[in-house]
Amino acid sequence: MGRVNWRPGNMLYPLPAVMVSVADKDGKPNIFTVAWTGTVCSNPPMVSISVRPERYSYHCIEETGEFVINLTTKELTKAADFCGVRSGRDVDKFAEMNLTPWPGQKVSVPQIAESPVSLECRVTQKIELGSHTMFVAEVVSVSVDEKWMDETGRFHLEKADPIVYSHGTYYGLGEAIGTFGYSVAKKKKKKR
Repeated sequence: MGRVNWRPGNMLYPLPAVMVSVADKDGKPNIFTVAWTGTVCSNPPMVSISVRPERYSYHCIEETGEFVINLTTKELTKAADFCGVRSGRDVDKFAEMNLTPWPGQKVSVPQIAESPVSLECRVTQKIELGSHTMFVAEVVSVSVDEKWMDETGRFHLEKADPIVYSHGTYYGLGEAIGTFGYSVAKKKKKKR
């Protein structure tokens, strides 16, 4: 068995493929797809997205200091791809992809109603890193689609068929293979 060494690069895959909704200072909305996103902190809840300065949505984030991370699903794959390859300078992506702008609860930026989860964010830090600028933001509100809730109030994201992105390809997540802590959980005794 051997290993092949490549030049340094971003090989941290798979990544969430999220649609980030923004609006400029005049309220004109846009959507762009981001794979470079992640959790930063749990208390306060914080996330990050990394964006190239030449992207149309970059100036929107700079102007308002707000964005919404909308999780994507198998059903939203075409929209996620479209929003990543078309510019908001040229097209209204909400209209083109038949997506519904849903008013934010704590930010002036719209959510995407068809997304199972939307995280409303306010930028707390902007870090210029080279090809991308990282926007670190506090999550100020979370909205979930009630159709993925069961009768006990439990949310089932897995039923929405979330997707990930890896090396230019979108993938579904597949079956669950364990839950957090299963490797050390004590076995339940059988009742007699």
